[in-house]
Amino acid sequence: MLSSPWGDLPVSDAHVHFFSHGFLSGLAGQKGGLAPSEAARLLEWQAPPEDPGELGEIWARELDRHGVSRAVLIASLPGDEASVAAAVARFPARFRGYFMLDPTAEGAAARAAGALAGGRLRGICLFPAMHRYSVHDPRLEPILERAAAHQGALVFVHCGVLTVGFRKKLGLPSLFDLRFSNPIDLHPIALRYPKLSFVVPHFGAGYFRETLMLCDLCPNVYLDTSSTNSWMRYHPALNLEGVFARALEVAGPERLLFGTDSSFFPRGWQRRIFDLQIQALAGLGVGESAARAIFSGNLDRLLGF
Repeated sequence: MLSSPWGDLPVSDAHVHFFSHGFLSGLAGQKGGLAPSEAARLLEWQAPPEDPGELGEIWARELDRHGVSRAVLIASLPGDEASVAAAVARFPARFRGYFMLDPTAEGAAARAAGALAGGRLRGICLFPAMHRYSVHDPRLEPILERAAAHQGALVFVHCGVLTVGFRKKLGLPSLFDLRFSNPIDLHPIALRYPKLSFVVPHFGAGYFRETLMLCDLCPNVYLDTSSTNSWMRYHPALNLEGVFARALEVAGPERLLFGTDSSFFPRGWQRRIFDLQIQALAGLGVGESAARAIFSGNLDRLLGF
């Protein structure tokens, strides 16, 4: 529980990146075989333990320190889904897992099916701009079919501006293609799979108007509120309070999922993100039931906590 204008508030974080040893090794490998420990030093990160279950314990203690009840852990490199699955297995009442998937990679559909079948991973994370494909690419179709057939699965789709600071810090290229980042592209897909839930993080990361249009037309689309939402600089008339006001008007409180976009240590869980969102919602006069839905109830219901 965390203190809030509505009293003690249960909090479930919908967006925590799980930067495992496997993730760091994969990232370091892209830098000409750099050792993971050297990559951690260059990034000024605390090197994660080799056992992902131990990293799960570190995250559990960090959430305890802040009073956070539950969280979604995201495997943030294709192929690292086993790391998050191990952490979820260690704390099944505390964590749910998502995994990044590149649908253009060979065997992607089978990999998605296997990850979901394990029972510990619930969300398929798609980054179309990062992996340079359209969500209408036919290679995505069997993946969506498998997600729709798997009870409790959802699809997380990163839209809008995508910047990865740690890649820049390591001198790695980020050849992303924003042509594939418009949330409007999801419209026919969300309609085609009405029982499959889709999550768009960061309020669409710059495509705010388009994200609201998508939510208005597709009741199975949820918005994740995570990160600093620095994309607001592209909309000079908007502040965080205004973003929440429009999102509440269009999507309603029952489709907003609180998140922080926390990722590495020693920074840990980003309490400031929580404080800023609390301030914005309190400024709008949001009621207690809506606040409880946004900060925990919606995610808990969606993922069966």
